[in-house]
Amino acid sequence: MTQQSPFSERTAVSLKMLVDLARPAAGLTFNHSKIRAKQSGGYISRFKGRGMEFDETRLYQAGDDIRSIDWRVTARTGKTHTKIFREERERPVFISVDQRATMHFATRGVFKSVMAAKLAALLAWTAHHHGDRIGGQLFFDVHCHELKPQNGKQSVLHFLNALVNPPIFKSGELLCDTLELVLNRLLHHVKPSSLVYLISDFRGLTPHAETQLAKLAQHCDVVLLFIHDDLEQNLPTSGQYRFTQTGHDVILQANAKNSFEYQQHFLDKQTHLQQFAKQRGMVFIPVNTQADVLACLKT
Repeated sequence: MTQQSPFSERTAVSLKMLVDLARPAAGLTFNHSKIRAKQSGGYISRFKGRGMEFDETRLYQAGDDIRSIDWRVTARTGKTHTKIFREERERPVFISVDQRATMHFATRGVFKSVMAAKLAALLAWTAHHHGDRIGGQLFFDVHCHELKPQNGKQSVLHFLNALVNPPIFKSGELLCDTLELVLNRLLHHVKPSSLVYLISDFRGLTPHAETQLAKLAQHCDVVLLFIHDDLEQNLPTSGQYRFTQTGHDVILQANAKNSFEYQQHFLDKQTHLQQFAKQRGMVFIPVNTQADVLACLKT
């Protein structure tokens, strides 16, 4: 397998890089700072716990919860029947990863896209070590790609391979070119009671997109990992800077005024996202492109 240079490892991921994260992931327990109560399945978590899935229908018995009555079977047979549920043995873990053009950027550390892929790999391996099913979503500038949650090492490798070799948009596919559409698709693909990680820089988080995210948080446990670069937080106060992307150059003339306004815009965005997450019962984790990827998930 061809080894990447130190520079290319900062701008792109390889399958080996993501597979090698399996060992350090074994020590993770999702012990985030906002997580409190110990739940089943080895998680130290504030989360609701594993979901319940339908098992069978039987005749109603005294003491059964009337909310579990199967009205369809009751109407068909003329006798009251109750739905019986059993606890799921594995919890679906769904990891949504932003791979839009804005993620292929950094001035320090690694590209935001690389940090997102590493975080996703660690989360996938950790879920695998806990015996959970792993699924995911990769979203790009105009399309999305979902992977159904499955159990086993092969499901992790399938997910990692999609991160390294992302699917190409095909003619005839439905456009998915806003964060609102991305979250709407996520809402329809994720099973209730899943643990959902959304790794993104959250560009384009409009009120309509927030509505979709709030709906997701009503039925799932959601963790937001906010990826950002130093320059997005602290613009230089003086000097001229050139940025290049796909052959196009942009010259930035920095001064104290626009630096302050830029910084304030970033802080407002981060504060809003953090407060929104808190109000909706989600976990919020800011991640700098220079951060230690393991330390981010241990906080």
